[in-house]
Amino acid sequence: MAIIRKQPKRGFWTRLRRLPRAWVGIALVLVVIAAAIFAPLVTGIDPLTQFRDGLSATGTPLPPDARFLLGTDHLGRDMFSRMLYGARISLLISLTVNISAAIIGTAVGLVAGYYAGILDNLLMRVTDILLAFPAILLALGFGAVLRPSIPTVIIILVFITWAPLARLVRAQVLTVRERPFIESARAIGCRDRYILVRQILPQIITVVVVWGTLSFASTILVESSLSFLGVGVPLPTASWGNMIAEGQTRYRIAPWTIIAPTIGIIVTTLGFNLLGDALRDALDPRTKYKV
Repeated sequence: MAIIRKQPKRGFWTRLRRLPRAWVGIALVLVVIAAAIFAPLVTGIDPLTQFRDGLSATGTPLPPDARFLLGTDHLGRDMFSRMLYGARISLLISLTVNISAAIIGTAVGLVAGYYAGILDNLLMRVTDILLAFPAILLALGFGAVLRPSIPTVIIILVFITWAPLARLVRAQVLTVRERPFIESARAIGCRDRYILVRQILPQIITVVVVWGTLSFASTILVESSLSFLGVGVPLPTASWGNMIAEGQTRYRIAPWTIIAPTIGIIVTTLGFNLLGDALRDALDPRTKYKV
């Protein structure tokens, strides 16, 4: 008779530590966050300062050297300083957008999934309308109508970001609401607010956390795209999208003007994607014996 040995359960942190991509993602994210926070201490140069000797005799940007680590742009501004301050803009916008979208999407998903009926149909039809349009096209449409500014970019991104989370949360709530402990809470007279906040929300919070981590990367990409197309962060604010837009006309003679911000976007999105993927596997009970 074969002896079946039960695999020991591993906690979340143990499973997360066993995932190499978690360490890589955390390292990349921490580097970007540290660079953004300590930008004034690292560079000591205002990203808008135009150096008289920041251009060559022919008026072209200077290549990377000991003074300008990433070279200069077409106005003689230090690219390294603009890179770090651009990280500040991207992280600030993404953090604000994802926190706001998480609150709205979670609230809509909880209410729609728990109450169902007419309210559920109404809320889901609104989300279906938003999901029917490609996110970048919807953002471009609003960006073209509204005056470009950082608050405007945040509002646009929140508007197009909360709908996918609302549908995801609703699907989770439809499953959780049928569990015995929810029926018991209703039977003893618990209010709907108590059930939603204290009983159902803790069961789906991991889904929201993973979504937020993965959405962070996509928000940075959309924000950079809007800035690149001229409907995002207004000039002359240092933004990765703005830097690529300004450098695209001179990429043959000064390729570093687009390579530097592109690397910043790649590193940041890769870090958050790796971290989000690792969090998903570490939090998924179906993988607790595999990791």
